[in-house]
Amino acid sequence: MVLAAGRGERMRPLTDHTPKPLLQVQGKALLEWHLQALARAGLSQVVINTGWLGAQIPAALGHHYTLPASAAHAAGALTLQYSREDLDFGGGIETAGGISRALPLLCESFWLVAGDVFVPEFAFDDGERARFAASHALAHLWLVPNPAHNQAGDFTIQDGLAYPTAAKNPACANSASSAKRPGLSYTYSTIALLKHSLFAAPWCDLPPGNPTGLPAALGPLLFKAAALGRVSASIYTGPWTDVGTPERLAALNRV
Repeated sequence: MVLAAGRGERMRPLTDHTPKPLLQVQGKALLEWHLQALARAGLSQVVINTGWLGAQIPAALGHHYTLPASAAHAAGALTLQYSREDLDFGGGIETAGGISRALPLLCESFWLVAGDVFVPEFAFDDGERARFAASHALAHLWLVPNPAHNQAGDFTIQDGLAYPTAAKNPACANSASSAKRPGLSYTYSTIALLKHSLFAAPWCDLPPGNPTGLPAALGPLLFKAAALGRVSASIYTGPWTDVGTPERLAALNRV
């Protein structure tokens, strides 16, 4: 699943007329960089949720995506399905709300990536998904060294498990199982493997399929599960940018 429903407030005025995942980085839309990586990995279906200016995304991409003939390791076409939060609810319903809404379209264990990060070398290895599916974890996160805009980080890692930092999860500040874990902190890259069960009780109180479009953020679910040892993690050191401001976008396009 590629998250593509946000308003992109910090990217204004660029996002006043273009959804952020369709902004161009080095000659391609941010979304297209993800689709190329997913196609190279051999995936066959991708779900994209839409919110702000949502009609532009299926208009630009259609329902099938095939790697350019010049791309290395050319694979078969991706089938693109859309979870139209813009049509169903008049706009985006945040990350967990949108994922819960799209669950009927998703495998029991599925990839997640935000449409507004630039991570051109991430592999989306199916072996990772298979290992995750067989594990006790509810989520597996790829974490990156803290960027300038998130120096406090989101998680620490110990023995392959992610634990929330006190800065991002004050409710766990006195928990010996989470925030007091020693070690370097890292930032959640927005790339993850998730299971359907993360979006059910006791982790999430949204009804199945979120039929009324209740908004909910993903962070609290991840922090809650991580504090109890149910979130595993890996460090990713390849190129990664949260394209959250016009300045970061301009910097990528100067490369």
